Amino acid sequence: MNACIRAVVRTGIALDAEVIGIRNGYQGMLDGDFIRLNSGSVSNIIQVGGTILKTSRCKDFLQKEGRAKAAKKLREEGIEGLICIGGDGTYTGAMLFEAEHGIPCIGCPGTIDNDLFGTDYTIGFHTAVNTAMEAIDRIRDTAESHARVFFIEVMGRHSGHLALQAGLASGAEGIFIPEKTNEMQLIVQRLKNRKRKKAFSIFIVAEGDEEGRAFEIANEFQKSFPETETRVSVLGYIQRGGSPVPEDRILATRLGCEAVQFLLKGGKNMAAGIIGNQIQMTPLQETIQKKKDVPLDIWAINELLSH
Repeated sequence: MNACIRAVVRTGIALDAEVIGIRNGYQGMLDGDFIRLNSGSVSNIIQVGGTILKTSRCKDFLQKEGRAKAAKKLREEGIEGLICIGGDGTYTGAMLFEAEHGIPCIGCPGTIDNDLFGTDYTIGFHTAVNTAMEAIDRIRDTAESHARVFFIEVMGRHSGHLALQAGLASGAEGIFIPEKTNEMQLIVQRLKNRKRKKAFSIFIVAEGDEEGRAFEIANEFQKSFPETETRVSVLGYIQRGGSPVPEDRILATRLGCEAVQFLLKGGKNMAAGIIGNQIQMTPLQETIQKKKDVPLDIWAINELLSH
């Protein structure tokens, strides 16, 4: 998100706008935790993970009274529009806030789940895939050395985007995602029928898969292959940190720059996204309500290559 913050600040300054940062997200709006930003404020942050402005969950902003208090704070500070970086929760808050108080909001998609409609990729997704892939590569060394079957759980409570791409990139034996059913049955059947013998295997599990989390899936697998030695590794929050890869830096910069220009031209209630390598604006309501499909062709390719 820092690359996006940098782009927003410097684009705004270049277009003669005053840019004010809000610390700790919507909670900072309620608290009046504002900071004036200049070009120097965002120097040397493009390579840093996370966000210099910090973030937090805010229960009060879920209430109409809380949003009214936030609007009052913004008007007192002279803030006339918002660039909101985040996922569906951030977008929902922005949409309600604008509808109730008329302060224009533009969204920039920031979530490693890559599950927002209106953009091919979200800020942080490519870095999370790369981080997961590197971890899986290291676990593969242990799996091969000890002839073990590993089930590696990646993030993705409601979405299999991260599991799919990390699995394909790391040569996984199988991928378990919420959008696909009967994976265990298909994988067991394939392994039992396979002529090519392999002493170890790597399986990727999205944390929200309907068949259960990685530990339950590993136990179920061992019932079919009792002779195997299984291990589970949950990558967890390691996927959400680290220096962003070039794809994320470039994406965040493009989206932040476009969001500011759109806002200053009178745009509102929209989210910036990238579709077919072109920046496009999508109504916030659509990004929240419409479902972004996962590319199941990736699952099919991985399954084919695992025979």
